[in-house]
Amino acid sequence: MFVLKRVLSAVPQSTSLCVSHFSACYCLKTSRKSSPYSSVDSERYSSLVKSVMSSRVSSQTPETLQAEDEHIYGPVVKAQTPTKQEKREPKTLHPFLNYEETVETEEPESSGPPARISLNRDQGRSFVPSVTRILQQTLSSEQIFYLERWKRRMVAELGEEGFKQHSQNLFRQGKLLHSALEDILTSGVAWKDTSSSETPEYPADVQGYLQSISHILEDVSAVRAIESTVQHGTLNYLGIVDCVARYRGVLCVIDWKTSEKPKPFLSNTYDNPVQVAAYAGALNSDGNYKYQVENGLIVVAYKDGSPAHAHQLSSELMLEYWKTWLLRLEEFTENRAGTSSTLPEKR
Repeated sequence: MFVLKRVLSAVPQSTSLCVSHFSACYCLKTSRKSSPYSSVDSERYSSLVKSVMSSRVSSQTPETLQAEDEHIYGPVVKAQTPTKQEKREPKTLHPFLNYEETVETEEPESSGPPARISLNRDQGRSFVPSVTRILQQTLSSEQIFYLERWKRRMVAELGEEGFKQHSQNLFRQGKLLHSALEDILTSGVAWKDTSSSETPEYPADVQGYLQSISHILEDVSAVRAIESTVQHGTLNYLGIVDCVARYRGVLCVIDWKTSEKPKPFLSNTYDNPVQVAAYAGALNSDGNYKYQVENGLIVVAYKDGSPAHAHQLSSELMLEYWKTWLLRLEEFTENRAGTSSTLPEKR
């Protein structure tokens, strides 16, 4: 008790007075902040809130929203659902095979030299259109567009005269390749059995192409026709097949093609499958050939010597392309009939 009194007596008396004085002064001098809502008419504000909360606004529906959008932006034009195009069928499905002839399934014992029937326009063939002509005159609008675009690009790059020279060079190289293949395939010696010393020197323009298709030639045997004319008497068209031979044991109509760009897929060959099917159909109906061909082969060779692409056409594919050919032939015949009917009558 004595200690507590001593402590209390040691505390200066002015301290409590000063604190109480400071607190009192602060309370007296500090002004109270006014509320921003103090000037608001509370009764008017309260009535406004009540009116807004109590009023009913009709809710929007999809129909009203669409009507509002059409009023502001105009009616909505809905895209039509694309209709699936029906697959066209030829009016008359002419047979692809001549069932009176036997389809060969095995190697013949003695086939003789390859057939090479020359095209002679003087033997009643002057008015028979070729497969190439029919396909060129029945190109689709899309094919014509891309062909013209390619031609414009080449002319812009090479000029008119340069493009003409380029086209002539490609045609000349193609003829040289076909001539070299004639020599190779009619020699009677399989390509895989020949050595470099036995191979004659061919023009430099075709050396790369021959190197490109060398691995294809190793699988070609039993050549039956080379650069030989075929004609379909019933459908009235003709063509010249590059080669008819066995490729890996399967008898095929073979078409040799050259290209500056790689064509690894069958779709890259455009109308070539239709052309092969047309040749095979004509051969099968031509009495000069005593066998039937159900399969095809398109070989695309490259000048730089890179391995050629070989696109095989099975009998099922050949039938599909045969139907496409019949449609193109019908279109050509109808166009020619329409053109002839508009010509003035000769008196």
